[in-house]
Amino acid sequence: MSSIARRIRVPLGFLFAALFLWRAMPTALSMLMSVPIVAAGVALRGYASGYLNKNQELATSGPYAFTRNPLYLGSLVLALGFLLAAQSWLLLVCFVILFSVIYAPTIASEEKWLAQNFASFAAYCQAVPRIFPRLVPAKLGGQGAFSVALYRKHREYNALMGAAAIYAVLALKLWFARK
Repeated sequence: MSSIARRIRVPLGFLFAALFLWRAMPTALSMLMSVPIVAAGVALRGYASGYLNKNQELATSGPYAFTRNPLYLGSLVLALGFLLAAQSWLLLVCFVILFSVIYAPTIASEEKWLAQNFASFAAYCQAVPRIFPRLVPAKLGGQGAFSVALYRKHREYNALMGAAAIYAVLALKLWFARK
């Protein structure tokens, strides 16, 4: 199941985005209220990407000292912000199902790989929660600092551009609805 989930998560994400843009019923207020939430999700994703040296070392510093999956948490926060803007219970239900079906097995698969490849992963799991963050960082001895080069390598700026594009479409949808 996890290999299927990993393969279909991006295409399903695009499919959900199309459904989202079709079914969204934004108002100026709902869009305005969603901006800080979406911005927080984008910022968390960007911040986390600057600490992640994928498949080379176990990230335990920065946001990884609060949650084992700050990128997924950022995606969750970002999506919740857009769902607030959309004002659609149908989209919320579809998102919860999609996120659960896709990301639960994906995270399990990634954690299995990490456990097999990093001896310290079990202790890390004991100290840091899977998704919802700790209030204070775990003391794990992680020495990593944010790296702009890693941020660029992971192209996390695409999340910001994608969020801006979604807001543009929502604004157009709102504008045309008022005409």
